[in-house]
Amino acid sequence: MRCAHTVERVRAAEGALMRRLPEGALMQRAAAGLAATCVELLVGGSDRGMSVGRAKVYGSRVALLVGSGDNGGDALFAGARLAARGARVTAVLLAPEKAHGAGLAAFHSAGGVVTEDQDEGSAEIGRAALVVDGIVGIGGRGGLRDAALPYLRAVRLAGVPVVAVDLPSGVDADTGEVAGAAVRATVTVTFGTHKPGLLVDPGAQYAGVVRLVEIGIEPGPAAVQALQHADVAALLPRPSAESDKYRRGVVGVAAGSERYPGAAVLAVSSALHGGAGAVRFAGPAAVAEEVVRAHPETLVSRGGPKDAGRVQAWVVGPGLSDGEEAQRTLDEALEAGVPVLVDADGLRLLARSGAAPRADLLLTPHAGEAVALLAGAGVEATREQVEAARIGHARRIAELYGCTVLLKGSTTVVAGPDPAAPVRVNPTGTPWLATAGSGDVLSGLAGSLLAAGLTPLDAGSVAAYLHGLAARTVGAGPVTATEVAAALTAAWRGVFETV
Repeated sequence: MRCAHTVERVRAAEGALMRRLPEGALMQRAAAGLAATCVELLVGGSDRGMSVGRAKVYGSRVALLVGSGDNGGDALFAGARLAARGARVTAVLLAPEKAHGAGLAAFHSAGGVVTEDQDEGSAEIGRAALVVDGIVGIGGRGGLRDAALPYLRAVRLAGVPVVAVDLPSGVDADTGEVAGAAVRATVTVTFGTHKPGLLVDPGAQYAGVVRLVEIGIEPGPAAVQALQHADVAALLPRPSAESDKYRRGVVGVAAGSERYPGAAVLAVSSALHGGAGAVRFAGPAAVAEEVVRAHPETLVSRGGPKDAGRVQAWVVGPGLSDGEEAQRTLDEALEAGVPVLVDADGLRLLARSGAAPRADLLLTPHAGEAVALLAGAGVEATREQVEAARIGHARRIAELYGCTVLLKGSTTVVAGPDPAAPVRVNPTGTPWLATAGSGDVLSGLAGSLLAAGLTPLDAGSVAAYLHGLAARTVGAGPVTATEVAAALTAAWRGVFETV
């Protein structure tokens, strides 16, 4: 599992370690990892040996953008290592009076060149084969200051690889927010642990490839987690020799309407591929006919959830439409005494009618539906604000409704009702999933995992992971929701086969 920690925890862990190490040792560890990544980029990613590396690094131009404090110190010490190998390294000081003293001394001793002149610095960026972003560290807040903007423009014009030190400057380390101008990195070399802002958009879009350099810190409980194949494989339900369809769990799907019958078909399709033993559909007769035609193994009842028979979880909302009948469907699902996943139209009905906090509820809004849920609890927000600060808004909705929230988007975030528990972010998403019916597929899959016994947090996290993998399994390029649902089995098998 990939874990990320807040700035507060990272600072505390670094401080504890520095008290046990010789002065400067921790920064040297960071600089060594940073320099190694720079060398790899300069030699075109080669790992064919030191002799090839020396030949390619020697004479290469590298520009360091050096701000104040330890972040700039990391860049200077790494620059000293590159200069010692023959690279022509120039440090552009954005705050000369606050430059890291020991780092600057080491850089000078290795033959590095320093400039404070903006025009000269921009020219050096234009000649460089590689730029190192050491402007602002993990404690920075807000966009880049005006003094940095000319260099940012020079970097964009040069079009050369950029290595960010710990975090791209201008990205909030704890939230991933980008409040103004920010560096777009080719590679981010982060130290000790991942930072939440590297794993969640919009910050993740600025980070490029993230390299973790271990420096020996122990930051404690994570603020953010990202599942990997082994974690998902451990959570996926597996039938035993004694299993039957009822022991494996039965998921109920209350979805679709005469206007949106496809939502029911898609939700049922993914639920059938989602690990439960059986799927019950409850809805209008015309929609039930469509469902059975597409999936004859579905157990169908022409009514509401209360008449559908026993289930271990309900999925309610996709394509449900509005009105009294839709509200009654939602209410019956919520009163069934089992975990409930609420999506799409069900979310807006829930926001209007209110719901008592309950830990077995899983809400799956996109940003617009998140705004409606917040408004239903008396909190104002815009879609843009939700998308800019996904972690905070997912946590807020989870707190207000006392449940688990899966906030869909370019980075899917899953937050539980416990504010001390880690938030999970999904690493497998792809922009091709922004297609009609994709959310219905995710809902059916997550609901089936709920019925199979996973907690709402695990069900949402695993469903998002498999959903992304399924889209990638179909192949690069456009995908339909029907294709994603059909590819879930292959994605599931792929997880098992690689661990």
